Amino acid sequence: MATKSQESINLIDIFKEFNDFKNIDRQTFINVLEDSFRNVISKMYGSDANYDVIINPDKGDLEIFRNRLVMEDGDVANPDTQIELSEARKVDDEIEIGEDFTDKVEFSSFGRRMILNLRQTLASKILELQKENLYLRYSDMLGHVVSGELYQVWKKEMLLLDEDGNELYLPKQNQIPTDFYRKGDTVRAVVVQVDNKNQNPKIILSRTSPLFLQRLFEQEVPEVHDGLIAIKNIARIPGERAKVAVESFDDRIDPVGACVGIKGARIHGIVRELRNENIDVINYSSNANLYIQRALAPAKISSMKVDEEAKTAEVYLKPDEVSLAIGKGGYNIKLACMLTGYQIDVYREMADEDIEDIYLDEFNDEIDQWVLDAFKHMGLDTAKAVLNTPKEELLKGTDLEEETVDEVIKVLAAEFEGE
Repeated sequence: MATKSQESINLIDIFKEFNDFKNIDRQTFINVLEDSFRNVISKMYGSDANYDVIINPDKGDLEIFRNRLVMEDGDVANPDTQIELSEARKVDDEIEIGEDFTDKVEFSSFGRRMILNLRQTLASKILELQKENLYLRYSDMLGHVVSGELYQVWKKEMLLLDEDGNELYLPKQNQIPTDFYRKGDTVRAVVVQVDNKNQNPKIILSRTSPLFLQRLFEQEVPEVHDGLIAIKNIARIPGERAKVAVESFDDRIDPVGACVGIKGARIHGIVRELRNENIDVINYSSNANLYIQRALAPAKISSMKVDEEAKTAEVYLKPDEVSLAIGKGGYNIKLACMLTGYQIDVYREMADEDIEDIYLDEFNDEIDQWVLDAFKHMGLDTAKAVLNTPKEELLKGTDLEEETVDEVIKVLAAEFEGE
């Protein structure tokens, strides 16, 4: 039979095994222990309703008391809930029939199998608590930037571990195309999704979300963090280019200058984190014309027609400004559309010598409008503008089939054959 010291040692071992789990408060831990012991008691005796469990996990103390009703000798139907008078009076000679009799149940009476069962029950309940706490913790961190150590790289995602060893996932589509990390590197990203399917939390991160860029500004620019400067909108093509519209609530603060910093000191850290993603910071305006004009910088606009209801804008520029408005790879106009929420079409102004030129829309009886629009999105809104552009550029810029481009060139050229 186990002695009291052996019994205490067993209990301390069990408590120590589970008492080091993080993110579980003391009272919750005690409740889990009590529930686990009651689970074992139920398996041993059929019910735990008439048992009191008192636990002190710090000292490894456990006391289990069984409460039974005193019955006349020979009338006991359930020995676990009832006790004969003669048996009860061996402990308390003044007890009477109908009174409650309480005696202590020794932990050693559980046996090795039940103690093993207790460990398994505790492990299961603690694991459930850990998962629940992890889900709640990261649910509160949605939209926040976190850091993790790269543990493993798979084809579709990367596995990171936070400081507590919790698993964080960074899917391939949420990685900047030029991201490159080695095992053990620290990766920063924003929490964008927390799933809890089948009670298994999964934390999804992103480095391509506009919110990640916003959080970086909040960390690098005190005025943004303090709310003196508001980030009104962000448009990103991750790893390539981004546009950020900012507004100051203090007339004494230049929002663009504050975000960029002296000699770009503040924005350089953000650019490095985003793998040299070029960032344009512009002043926000509620005036659609002015907002679109700023969004298309560095191009200088000659005139503009804006339809605020349809959210469309026709922008007219000098020929040498069109390429600036479109930008390398079409990024500038694409980001301007994303930032302002307007569909922006770029047109070049006709010079005097181009009076005999013809707008592409006049060919819509011979060429499908969607084909014409593909050329117009390149800033080529007239027949001569298309004809004066190398065929290779037309194929790349419009993403049309070569046969289609050849047919367009043929139709346009036919219009000037008599000149």
